[in-house]
Amino acid sequence: MNASAMPLANNTPLCYSVNSPPFNYHPNIASAYFSSIFGTLGLISNLIAFIVLLKSFQQTRSRSRSFFLIFLGGLVVTDFMGLLVTSSIVISFHVTHFNWRHLDPNCHFCNFMGMSMVFYGLCPLLLGAAMAVERFFGINLPFARTTSMPKRRTVYMVLMVWLIAGGIALLPLTGIGSYHMQIPGSWCFFNISSKGNDLAFSLVFSLVGLMCITVSFLLNTVSVVTLIRVCCGQDRTQRRRDYEIEMMVQLILIMVIASICWCPLLIFIAQTVLSGHPLLIRSLLLWLRFATWNQILDPWVYILFRRSVLKRVNPRLDWSRGSIMSLYPSFTDTVRRFTQSSLRITMSQDETEEMQKSNVTPPSTLKPPPTP
Repeated sequence: MNASAMPLANNTPLCYSVNSPPFNYHPNIASAYFSSIFGTLGLISNLIAFIVLLKSFQQTRSRSRSFFLIFLGGLVVTDFMGLLVTSSIVISFHVTHFNWRHLDPNCHFCNFMGMSMVFYGLCPLLLGAAMAVERFFGINLPFARTTSMPKRRTVYMVLMVWLIAGGIALLPLTGIGSYHMQIPGSWCFFNISSKGNDLAFSLVFSLVGLMCITVSFLLNTVSVVTLIRVCCGQDRTQRRRDYEIEMMVQLILIMVIASICWCPLLIFIAQTVLSGHPLLIRSLLLWLRFATWNQILDPWVYILFRRSVLKRVNPRLDWSRGSIMSLYPSFTDTVRRFTQSSLRITMSQDETEEMQKSNVTPPSTLKPPPTP
């Protein structure tokens, strides 16, 4: 899988300056089957997930849930379009084995695929972080958020995420980084190098992705702790929390899948450019396939981990209770005792501080002496 030894002319386009097709490799029919099967599986999965989300959005009456479903819809559309664009190019190459130098002499097509890889790669990570922010405010500041935030603002937030990802993808066209043909010749990506602007763009891509995963982890952790305290506290019966817990379970699974699929590639890119070691093609292809699984596994979170599906799997569960947390009585009792003790300590501290500020002496518990 080494580049051919054909001489490069002085007017060689930039995208072919590092790896120039055709490459010396043996075409493998399994590659075409692999790309076709996983591309088709991902497209069908995201299409089913979009239909499920559309029906859920039409039936929901909760504002917070409708906000969350809008973000999920944006994520499904992004994953679907990403698989459709990239898989079409990769499958076409494995079937026809076209020569990029003849088909795209000016690198327009290669730049388009490189931008697509960056855009559709960063969008799920950015949307995951945006959903974590939305759930953080939805759980910790529910009244302030729901009364002032219309649904169209959520749509604007999704569009803003797409705009940020698109702006990063356009940076190589301005001179910060560059898109190049990648071995074995079926795809284009930015040049992972420790030199000049390629180093800067490689770090931007990897650090933005890792920062999104970190933000998602921190905010989701705080949201889960807050939700557990609310569900297991003294006011647990005042408000139904099934949908909140369902959304948090889905969001945590999305975060876990994104972390497992994307962290190896992001860390590999940062480690390669910072260490100055030559790029390992086999490792890059391996971690890139790991990242592709994110677009395939994400929709099954929305399809499978819903209350209606879980109820059909185990209909004996009592779904009429005020919280899904009631399905785990031992864990709930433990958290409830911890929460109630924390609340009592906090309340006693607050009462003491208020009494000290008001200089009011607490009433004595001693009985007055009897009158003669």
